[in-house]
Amino acid sequence: MDVNEALAALEHILLEQKGCLDERVVVYNRIVALAADYLDIPHPVTRLQLVPVDDVRGNDYNPNKVAPPEMRLLKLSLRKDGFTMPVVVAGDEKGYVVVDGFHRRQVAKNDAQVRESLGGYLPVVGLDKGIEDRITSTVRHNMARGTHQVELTAKLVTLLRKHDWTNERIGKELGMDPDEVLRLKQMQGLAEAFADREFSQAWDVDVRERAEEMRI
Repeated sequence: MDVNEALAALEHILLEQKGCLDERVVVYNRIVALAADYLDIPHPVTRLQLVPVDDVRGNDYNPNKVAPPEMRLLKLSLRKDGFTMPVVVAGDEKGYVVVDGFHRRQVAKNDAQVRESLGGYLPVVGLDKGIEDRITSTVRHNMARGTHQVELTAKLVTLLRKHDWTNERIGKELGMDPDEVLRLKQMQGLAEAFADREFSQAWDVDVRERAEEMRI
């Protein structure tokens, strides 16, 4: 039996023996995982899975907030068009934590219509990352959409510094030049963020000029 014949036989079995939703989800996830292995393309989107939405929790560092009008539009979009973008998650001992898609997960969990349409499941793709890399992934996803809030980004930069990340590493991972990283640290206003004294010349000149103005 060649691959096409095997797929035809599998299609017949699946359509004839559907079973309950939970059983179908298990089979679906296994088929997608197998297809991803067969495809062998190293992108998480090829391994989309359905997981119980209640097993997915929001992270405690997400800097992206949605205003009420945009949140209402998100709900309407998910009700009318369904999920077209999976939620990005990382697995841990408690289940799954959101890397990107905090508000999509929130709607899927709390909006009765959307939750029912998904059968209590959430479409996700997984990243195998520790906490520091999850933070940078969240920042990159939000910045790529132009939705990242500067003040909260500054807090994340400071958080990465507490994990002993250098300015250079932060800039490289977040796609920022050194002065951008420095400005975010300055904005946060925490003394420990400046302990390494990695000041740019432009910033140093600006400080001296302000000091001179204060003397006048």
